[in-house]
Amino acid sequence: MKWEDLRRSNNIEDMRGSTRSSRFSGGSTNNMRFLVPVMKFLVGTKYGRIVLVIGVIAYFLGFNPLALLSLVDVPQRQEQSLSTPSVKENNTAEFVSVVLGQTEDVWHKLFAKEGMQYKEPKLVLFRGSVNSGCGYASKQTGPFYCPADKKVYLDMSFFDELKNRHNAPGDFAQAYVIAHEVGHHVQNLLGTLNKAHKAQASSSKKEANVIQVMVELQADCYGGVWAHYLNNILDSGDIEEALGAASAIGDDTLQKQAQGYVVPDAFTHGSSKERVKWFSQGYKYGAIKACQTGI
Repeated sequence: MKWEDLRRSNNIEDMRGSTRSSRFSGGSTNNMRFLVPVMKFLVGTKYGRIVLVIGVIAYFLGFNPLALLSLVDVPQRQEQSLSTPSVKENNTAEFVSVVLGQTEDVWHKLFAKEGMQYKEPKLVLFRGSVNSGCGYASKQTGPFYCPADKKVYLDMSFFDELKNRHNAPGDFAQAYVIAHEVGHHVQNLLGTLNKAHKAQASSSKKEANVIQVMVELQADCYGGVWAHYLNNILDSGDIEEALGAASAIGDDTLQKQAQGYVVPDAFTHGSSKERVKWFSQGYKYGAIKACQTGI
């Protein structure tokens, strides 16, 4: 995908620096709480006063004497450096911003064509875990859309998983994932998600899964609709990358990998064949009405 010179979206919320482990929070307060009694003890003894004098000298020489007593969170600086995004990760974040911007451009036009107004979603980049309008989520949740706050959530480590675990490499495989989640936002704006949730509430687990599969396949189709309008910026093989990703994360493929057999009644996203079919359908026709999966 020729993306480097394309418009970046202004709807990125970068929370990657806000998901650092909480074991370091309140460090200064905790340090002072433990430091006061230690200081009183040292001042009250001859050898303690000597230790304090040595500590003061060490401090002015640039060494933190409290580190020897484990009273300061020495690993905190290391934690901060580890949480600093790498050049590769920042480049991926730029790519995500471009893809989101392209979805905005396409869906604005398609909604206007239908006499509707497209309201852009936010996309939250996080690391490890995040609190969303739909509750707490970890990176194990995978990318998801929350209709309550109209935001897409993405831990970019999923892209590594997509490449290494599911054998679906390529930038347009990543673009497919984002377009799929934006597809859920389109469903939310059109009222489809609300309709589906109401239907699921009065259904059995098996029936609810069938409804969810129709929702997910329609989001795949909407991803294909978006891709339909990108021919001038697509590289050779991009669509194949998207189809490869769709196939790699089909329910049957994932179930077979995890447990060695397939349980169709437990499908929630559709089989590999179905996911490829509906993305291809959207890509072929480039129209909302092409994505009637039954929901």
